[in-house]
Amino acid sequence: MSDRSTRIFLPPPVIYLLFVGTAYGLGRWHPLPLADNDWTRWAGWGLIDGGVLLMLWAALQMFALRTTVNPYGRPQKLVVSGPFRLSRNPIYLADSLVYCGIALLLASAWPWLLLPALILCMNRCVIRHEEALLAQMFGEQFQAYRTRVRRWL
Repeated sequence: MSDRSTRIFLPPPVIYLLFVGTAYGLGRWHPLPLADNDWTRWAGWGLIDGGVLLMLWAALQMFALRTTVNPYGRPQKLVVSGPFRLSRNPIYLADSLVYCGIALLLASAWPWLLLPALILCMNRCVIRHEEALLAQMFGEQFQAYRTRVRRWL
């Protein structure tokens, strides 16, 4: 587990905030405007609301099973129910929905241009570490879950 490529270097919410901040800053420095109308504002808030609800559902599922939501912590159980039936990373999926909602509210191309880098960063810097830990701790149970449920959707 000491492999640098599998360690989390920043908490996931901070990674998302850094990407939002970078997109906002780039938009101020070099605007790349997109549509800003009632539809995009409603859709943006809808994505944010959906992301928050998904995040709460996943966190409550983890709390109910008495395991950690902390990516630096050691999970006590492999959670495979609730939103974890649809995604191995429903909280990061929720964070991404919130990010996309903010992208619509910013009405800028920058958040969309940065989205692939954000997903790559999450996959390489966060999820890889978590999946290595889950494989180490839960072995065949995690491998079976991994073949059944996709990483994102």
